[in-house]
Amino acid sequence: MKRKYIYVFLLVFGLLVVSYVHYQFNNNCKIVDILIINGTVITMDSNRTILESGTIVINDGAIVAVGASESLKSKFKAKETINVNGKIVMPGLINTHTHAAMVIFRGFADDLPTLEWLENYIWPAEAKYINAEVVRLGTLLAIAEMIRSGTTTFNDMYFFEDEVAKAAKEAGIRAVIGETLLDFPTPNKKTPQLGLKYTEMLIRKWRDDPLITVAVAPHAPYTCSPEVLIAAKNLSDKYNVPFHIHLSETKNEVNGIKKKYGLTPVEYLDNLGILGDNVIAAHCVHLTEKDIQLIVRRKVGVAHNPESNMKLASGVAPIPDLLSAGANIGLGTDGAASNNDLNMFEEMDTAAKLHKLFCHDPTVIDARTVVEMATIGGARILGLDEQIGSIEIGKRADVIIINTNNPHLIPLYDPYSQIAYTIDGADVETVIIEGKIVMRNHEILTISKEKIIQDVRVLSARIKEDSKK
Repeated sequence: MKRKYIYVFLLVFGLLVVSYVHYQFNNNCKIVDILIINGTVITMDSNRTILESGTIVINDGAIVAVGASESLKSKFKAKETINVNGKIVMPGLINTHTHAAMVIFRGFADDLPTLEWLENYIWPAEAKYINAEVVRLGTLLAIAEMIRSGTTTFNDMYFFEDEVAKAAKEAGIRAVIGETLLDFPTPNKKTPQLGLKYTEMLIRKWRDDPLITVAVAPHAPYTCSPEVLIAAKNLSDKYNVPFHIHLSETKNEVNGIKKKYGLTPVEYLDNLGILGDNVIAAHCVHLTEKDIQLIVRRKVGVAHNPESNMKLASGVAPIPDLLSAGANIGLGTDGAASNNDLNMFEEMDTAAKLHKLFCHDPTVIDARTVVEMATIGGARILGLDEQIGSIEIGKRADVIIINTNNPHLIPLYDPYSQIAYTIDGADVETVIIEGKIVMRNHEILTISKEKIIQDVRVLSARIKEDSKK
């Protein structure tokens, strides 16, 4: 009988000890939203730290801790824990130049010179079909494609950009939006002056939004008068927002500006007082040595779009020279009408290989460099590098998880090499933006991919039928 009481006492005592330890554990642990544990973490911080078995702690949309899994798992308790053993975790990819809604015209007019493509096919089609609802639908399709392939931020230039912002908010993706300004009527505004007023409205409407940044976006030096370019720059400086423009994309553009003003497009913009550290210059294919020095001196960000430049035969941008000179470079896909997809992993692979071939040098644009261009480099040229582009304490939690347990990703010696040359967008498994899971196990949670695809099929069938008439 006495022995029975001893057993009961020991059992009760043991339960009390377990309860006390559990109580102390829960009270010493900080409760957070998400723990990502046991992954190969590619931080892209200033030291380019890689954690072989790392943990990322996310709370209230921000990264609150990053480090070795063993040291962090005991300090935090999460509402959701994601075990990513054997997988790569890295910053979300940043598409620094695109026209999202142009997915509507994917494959509509291929294999044509740039000006013929624009003037005879794209601009007439836009005049006929582009409206607020079509832009919203096309943007949602583009966003679904981008999220599925690991893009968490995109820099857009198109029409009805308020619809682009609303679509981005609905999907939970980060976006920089800019209404295209042209000297001639656009589908949204009849004059560039009305376009500038619309842009100012967008700036005021979205300026406090955590996901949306508004840019001022004159199309190019050859489609905007000096007066429009200067007014656009004044507006961007007034509100301290990005200035997004196509620059030196084709030989025709360069020759036309030289004939009219006696300057290269880069020199011309500098002469107007436009170049500065808030300028995002897309393409920059045809540059002189002086152009490169001006870009570096004025701290202009360059959005490199290798696949679009190849497809339209615009040329090969001197990215190695720009990097050597100290320029800030990001990667972009351009629109899907001239690429024809929005897959940033493909863009990395192409960028690295194109310049090796063009320079006859296999060491040019190495794997780490091209991954930098797609992450922290892109954040830097968008002016968002204090918020995104790397996995560091205090930054917003824009993170992607890549399943490397696939035959084409085995073995893994160098994560940068795998990211640049082997991983495809389809390998992205989970996407987190602003601390929210927007895709889990390849399923987008925020928007209906199936409905979007069906609606676009209906629209494209009408465009195809009309093109036969």
